[in-house]
Amino acid sequence: MSDSPKTQGKFAAFVAANLDVTHAEWLLWGCCLCSGLVDSTIYSAYSTFVSMQTGNTIFVALGASNQNPRPYGWARSLTSIGCFTMGCYLFGRLNRLLGAKRRGTLVLSFSLQVVMLVVTASLVQTGIIEASLMSSANEAPAETQWTQEAPIVLLSIQSAGQIVASRALGFNEMPTVVITSVLCDLMADPELFFPRNNKRDRRVVAFVLTLVGAIAGGWITKTTVNIWPALWLVAGIKLAIVIAWVFWRETDSTRVGDRAARGP
Repeated sequence: MSDSPKTQGKFAAFVAANLDVTHAEWLLWGCCLCSGLVDSTIYSAYSTFVSMQTGNTIFVALGASNQNPRPYGWARSLTSIGCFTMGCYLFGRLNRLLGAKRRGTLVLSFSLQVVMLVVTASLVQTGIIEASLMSSANEAPAETQWTQEAPIVLLSIQSAGQIVASRALGFNEMPTVVITSVLCDLMADPELFFPRNNKRDRRVVAFVLTLVGAIAGGWITKTTVNIWPALWLVAGIKLAIVIAWVFWRETDSTRVGDRAARGP
């Protein structure tokens, strides 16, 4: 019984530990891959994005002149924009409340993303929510299926968690959901051709992985004629990121503080 408070104290310290963000770009690169996978997959089914909000803004604007090929297609894009911004607000407040670089915060944040991906994949795989691919449905459906808003809501919110995490960890050069700013910052970098340039390297890899993810998502949906296999793949990648945060290295100050608290 006497060991119980000590064990609880160790666990609390483990959860509250600030993590060393050195090499954390590897996990954010995984998020870039996920963005490409999810956006190409969701666009195939719902003609909208859940990460790239610039494209969604254009889709909403085109809806004003009734140029969207699917009925109320602009509404899907508007839903994505609204839920993405709401997700940024919620994840941002979560980081501010709990501490952005704490192990518990990062594990919780990415665990929530995994849950949203698993729920979405399950809803689509079981047929509760239809996800007809554009390639197999050239004609717009006669009736708008508003249940299709659910995947857009969940996936847009989880996408917001990625960019909030990248900002919180200090990797502003790779937001994980945006390519336009990455390319701009890459080419405008005065040290673009320097032999050693970590930010340049991160931007290049982020762009390549987003592109690779989008290509892979397209082939997966084309081969399986379903979107849920790609969603399960993304959920698996995000779960691996959660596990990585659990075992990630703490900052030196955290370890020194723990030793001081335990005493000689």
